[in-house]
Amino acid sequence: MEPVVKPAADEEPAAHRAYDPFVEPERDYQPIHPEPAWRSLLRKLWAPIAAVAALLAKFKFLIFAIAKFKVFTVAASMIVSVGAYALLGGWWFGVGLVGLIFVHEMGHVLELRRQGVPASAPLFIPFMGAFVGMKQMPKNAWKEAQVALAGPLLGTAGAAGVWAVGVATDSRFLKALAFVGFLINLFNLLPIVPLDGGRAVAALHPSIWIVGLVGLGGLTYFYPNPILLIVLLLGGMEAWQRWRTRHVPGQQDYYRVRPWQRAAVAVAYLGLAAFLALAMNATHVPRDF
Repeated sequence: MEPVVKPAADEEPAAHRAYDPFVEPERDYQPIHPEPAWRSLLRKLWAPIAAVAALLAKFKFLIFAIAKFKVFTVAASMIVSVGAYALLGGWWFGVGLVGLIFVHEMGHVLELRRQGVPASAPLFIPFMGAFVGMKQMPKNAWKEAQVALAGPLLGTAGAAGVWAVGVATDSRFLKALAFVGFLINLFNLLPIVPLDGGRAVAALHPSIWIVGLVGLGGLTYFYPNPILLIVLLLGGMEAWQRWRTRHVPGQQDYYRVRPWQRAAVAVAYLGLAAFLALAMNATHVPRDF
C-alpha cells in the first residue's frame, strides 16, 4: 500500500485555492516567443542563397573548362542536358526541351552572323539553358536589341510548330511541350540583363532594368528559387556596371537610338510578350496529364 502524502498545514490544496486574476498562474512549460520577422526572412532565403553559391561555383568551373580546355562540345553538352531534363519528364521531354532551346539560341547565332559578329554555336548548361559566345558586342543598342529579340522570335516559332503538330495529332504531350517552350521564351523577355528582354529594352531606356529588378526581387521573395536568385544577382551586377560606365566616352552613343527604331523594338517586344502569354493559355494542359 502506497503512503498517502498529506499537504503541509500551511499549504492549501490546489483545488481549494481562490483564483486571483492579478497573480500569474504557475506553468510547467516555457512561454513561446515569436521569432523576429528579419530572422524568419533570413531563414527563408538562406537555403536558396546557399544553393546559388554552390551552383555559381560549379558553373564557374564549367564555363572555365569550356572556354580554356574545350572539354564539352556542342553535341556533348546537348546530350548531358537531355539526360538532366529527362529526370523531370522522361527522355522524350528531355529531347524536345533541348531542341526548343537550341532553336531559340540559333536565333541569336543567325542574327549575330548576319551583323558580321563572330558567334559560337550554343553550349548547354543543364537547368540553366544555353549560351552563345561572341567575340565582340553589337555596335549599338539597336543592334543588340535585334540580336536579343531574334532568339525569342525563332524560339516562339519553334514552339508554335510543336503546338501545330500537337493539335494535328491530338497529342497532349506535344501541347504540354509547346507550353514549356512558350514559357521559356516569355521568361527570357523579362527586362533584366543578361536575359534577352533586358538587352532588348536597353534600346527603349536602360531605366526599365530597375522595374525588372524590383519585379523579380518581389517574385524571388515570395517564391525563393536558385535560378531566380542567380538571374537577380547577375542582373543587379550588370545593371550597376552599366550605370557606372554610363559617362564613359562612347557609351552615350551606344544607347542613342532613333525614334523609329525605338518604336520597332517596343512593338516587337510587347507584341511577342502578349502572343506568348496567349499561347501559354491555349496550350495549358491540366495537371492530371
